[in-house]
Amino acid sequence: MSMSSSRPYIMRALYEWIVDNNCTPYVLVNTAQAGVVVPQEFIKDDQIVLNISPVAVRDLLMSNEQIEFNGRFGGSPMHVYVPTGAVMAIYAKENGQGMVFEVEQTPTDPEPTPTSPSTDGQPGSRPSGKPSLKVVK
Repeated sequence: MSMSSSRPYIMRALYEWIVDNNCTPYVLVNTAQAGVVVPQEFIKDDQIVLNISPVAVRDLLMSNEQIEFNGRFGGSPMHVYVPTGAVMAIYAKENGQGMVFEVEQTPTDPEPTPTSPSTDGQPGSRPSGKPSLKVVK
C-alpha cells in the first residue's frame, strides 16, 4: 500500500515544537525546484532561508502540498509559496535543532539511467552521502 509523503506532517510537528520552545523556525528552501515563489534577491546557490515565525509572517499555511505566507522583504510585501518537496530543512535559529530532509525526485528530475553521467563514474548510480546543512547568519 502506497502512503503519502511524511514530510509535511513532520514539518508541521517540528514547527509547533520549535515555536512552543520559544525559538525561531527557519526553513531552508531549494529555489531551483519548480513552483517556488520567493524574493529572488535573497537567493544564494539556489537556496534561501526563510524565517516562518508567527511574528515574521502573516497568514501562514502549512498544508500537505505547500507552505505559503505573506511576508515583508526589504520593506516590500510579498506572497511566498514553497512546495513541500522544495523544503530541504526546518530548524530552530537559536540552536540549529530540527531536521534535514532528503531531496525528493520531481518530474523535472529524471532518474539516472545507464547512459546518464553519474557522480561516481558508475553508469546509473546515484550520488552517495548525506545532505548537508549550511548555517546562514
